[in-house]
Amino acid sequence: MDITNPLYQNQGIHVVLALFTVEDGKFKVFLIKRKNQPYKDKWILIGGACYNNEDTDTAMRREMKEKTGIEDVSFQRFDVFSRPDRSPLWRMIAVAHVGVIDCKRVHFLRTTTKTVDADWFQIDRVPALGYDHEEILNGAIEFLRQKIFDSDILKNLFPKQFTLPELHKAYESILNKQIDRRNFRKRLLQQNIIADTGLEQEIARKKPAKLYRFV
Repeated sequence: MDITNPLYQNQGIHVVLALFTVEDGKFKVFLIKRKNQPYKDKWILIGGACYNNEDTDTAMRREMKEKTGIEDVSFQRFDVFSRPDRSPLWRMIAVAHVGVIDCKRVHFLRTTTKTVDADWFQIDRVPALGYDHEEILNGAIEFLRQKIFDSDILKNLFPKQFTLPELHKAYESILNKQIDRRNFRKRLLQQNIIADTGLEQEIARKKPAKLYRFV
């Protein structure tokens, strides 16, 4: 590699996180509003530039804490977005991540030194996003939908125990379609995604509901 070649110069790395939740049966994503240019006052996914002394996981955790106050979120990389013009400053390659969390158990900062607002948005009510974050968000949704039937990617949405109706409602919200409840339970048990805890949850004037956990 010839490091003097001008085609190697003015390049950087973005880390971007699509952080999802399901609240009251609604599939939502967390967005922040930029304080500075470029894309001032535009909503975007959580993210920022990777320092040259960081790996991308470290950068993602730092950016998440700096711009939301949120920590201890499990996430995984799902794609790389490398269109040369995706940033108006210079060439920035985006390493994109997906995370899922229970929004009722996490506190976040509305404003920071680089943001003027932050909130959860229903997937069907997401505003126009800066950069190429609409494309990244759509890719993250598709990735999540592909993973929820063969992994425990929703574990952080239900970190302890849950009833089958709770989980079933979350799956229907994310997939945006109805799922047969009997086949749903059978499929997850057969694939060793969830397990019966042997415990039950008391429900007023109803039969107690079995409690499950992610394996």
